[in-house]
Amino acid sequence: MTMNIGWGWKAAILYGTFAVGMVALVVASSRQKYDLVAPDYYKQELDYQNVLDAGKNAAALSAAIDVHANATNVIVALPGELRQQTITGTVHFYSPVDKAWDKTVPLAPAEGTTIIPRAELHNTHYTVKVSFEAGGKKYYQESELQLR
Repeated sequence: MTMNIGWGWKAAILYGTFAVGMVALVVASSRQKYDLVAPDYYKQELDYQNVLDAGKNAAALSAAIDVHANATNVIVALPGELRQQTITGTVHFYSPVDKAWDKTVPLAPAEGTTIIPRAELHNTHYTVKVSFEAGGKKYYQESELQLR
């Protein structure tokens, strides 16, 4: 004996499945973490012209700021013309994966190079934001770095 389900019941089952699926998606999305927006976003946006000016200063250097990694360290090397100047600044490692993985270290170049141990960072993709001041000018450069 076969059981026939009428078209009204089929439509009700389809609608019920859709409604349960939508409720499940809403519950799952409400439990997501959203770390992509900075807490002081509006202040950063107002100060962005300073970042653009510092980026132009960095672009005018003889070479780009070199950010690379080896097996044990991440090396930030400044161009030759900045090596004899007093430099103050930071290197910010921004991870789009998790806010807790972000790290800011002071830029303290010895002979134009700052070395950061890889043990302080996670194996992920970072946007490295180098921001510093030398000789009364501000400089800023962003670089991509993939640690594996």
